[in-house]
Amino acid sequence: MSDLESKALEMMAVDTDPDDTIHQIPNHSRAVCINIGDFLRKELPAREVMLSPWLTMQSLFMIYAWRGIGKSWLALTLAYAVACGGVFLGWKAPQKRRVLYIDGELPAPTLQERLSLIVNSFDDEPLENGFSILTPDLQPDGVMPNLSSPLGRDLIDEHINGVDLIIIDNLSTLARGGKENEGESWLPIQEWALKHRAQGRSIGFVHHAGKGGAQRGTSRKEDVLDTVINLRRPPEYETSEGARFELHFEKARNLTGDDAQPLEIELCSNDEKRVEWKFKQASDAIVDRIETLAADGASRQEIMVEIGVSRFQLSRIIAKANEAGRNIVIPDGRKR
Repeated sequence: MSDLESKALEMMAVDTDPDDTIHQIPNHSRAVCINIGDFLRKELPAREVMLSPWLTMQSLFMIYAWRGIGKSWLALTLAYAVACGGVFLGWKAPQKRRVLYIDGELPAPTLQERLSLIVNSFDDEPLENGFSILTPDLQPDGVMPNLSSPLGRDLIDEHINGVDLIIIDNLSTLARGGKENEGESWLPIQEWALKHRAQGRSIGFVHHAGKGGAQRGTSRKEDVLDTVINLRRPPEYETSEGARFELHFEKARNLTGDDAQPLEIELCSNDEKRVEWKFKQASDAIVDRIETLAADGASRQEIMVEIGVSRFQLSRIIAKANEAGRNIVIPDGRKR
């Protein structure tokens, strides 16, 4: 091999930027290519269900919402349900899994209080060391590992041995680097997530919504995700109602039919020891609201404004509800 050829190989193997994990090609690494016949004959393990019907092993997903809606409550409860093999919002974890919950912003006493309520709300417990927590107040300097840096990802990787599900809560506090609306800032985190997916793990990202309602920053985040869940306030929401919101599957590779329908959810606390999650399909909640308004004598126009639907949409909703056994009558006495 000539000196020129040796130099070219060195340049391909070592990038001049030590932080660029995307384009480095180590000497020992080679891209694997397989022909279609061999690929179709290859015995690949089935993706086991982690939380039926939508979360499987080797899944990447995101939960995003405007601040204060309840996304951390939802993520914490979901994670604990997976860890203890419980049921949450009608979703069933068929067996106990090991979970690592990485919290980036809650004070430790607040996180402890929330988890105590959540734990008391389930009948079963996780495996020994089945639910682990990384949180700022327990770090020596109060600073969490930064997912945007190679060192931060390595520090997190020290704690993932045997873990099935990693929850990142949230991206804004745990991925500190670059500009949020630039796709290049997301690529190292995406590569890290894909590495763990290839090793059999699932990762959930909790994220903030921007002013327009979409997830904050580059939309490139959603390309590799199996599931994207958005939490939003119902149109008629009052601040006095507390934690009540709608859950929408904006992207769901593993869902079809009724399983993909939005849910209306309410987080309640009947005492100081546990929490209760009430839920139903959001479409049922809309029908309930229309029925209440009609019974109170609201006009068709008033109902349209209150619910935020057109005359045609209102007629379709009422007709479908009445076909299913409801008896919604608008004030003029005719069914719609």
